[in-house]
Amino acid sequence: MSCVNIGQLITGLFTRILIAGFGIDWTLSSLFYCKFRTYCRQVCGLISLSCFCFATIDQFLATCSRVYWQQWSNIKVARRLCLITSIIWILHGIPCLIYFNIIQSTTSGSLSCTPTNTIFNQYFIYAYSVVLLGYLPIIITIVFGSLAYYNVQQIAYRTVPLVRRELDKQLTVMVLILDIINIIPLVPYAITLILTSVINSTQNPVLARQIQFASDSSVILYYVHYGVG
Repeated sequence: MSCVNIGQLITGLFTRILIAGFGIDWTLSSLFYCKFRTYCRQVCGLISLSCFCFATIDQFLATCSRVYWQQWSNIKVARRLCLITSIIWILHGIPCLIYFNIIQSTTSGSLSCTPTNTIFNQYFIYAYSVVLLGYLPIIITIVFGSLAYYNVQQIAYRTVPLVRRELDKQLTVMVLILDIINIIPLVPYAITLILTSVINSTQNPVLARQIQFASDSSVILYYVHYGVG
């Protein structure tokens, strides 16, 4: 997971630093980088969040009282899931290589790296950005994190060796703390995505600047997830 986090930070955060700090935007000067950056960010982001969710689900399975669910918590299953999801997300990102292009605005004349297909653009905004990168991992983490915490509270009533009981508690606490640290940066990002897609700020320059500031701040905070993870 560290490799994809580094990839996300390089293609995502580093590029934003160059744009905001030095006025260097490779996505507007190179069609290859316009496509590659979007593809790499999508693949790395989804793989990282998938592994993050799998870790929480694995902790829930490991602390279950039923042996049937416990047997699914093993390294072989984890490796297979990571491999399968990685392949899925690699294939899932291919449309970015096809539909993202450098487009010049007819009104302002400014360039932007954006999808040229309307249907894919809607999918990219709502399904990918809002659901896959935003609310879905948050919901999965909260649900299975809460279930894992509940399972740990019930360990005291089971006939489990004391050492195993304490190890399960410590590991679950570590995972839950990591979940909380990772969820905090994701929530503002998911909220601002909804706001920017729903609110029409073209008629109000002040509102547009406020939303843009909130969006930029949430994006910077969003990358904390990949720095911590």
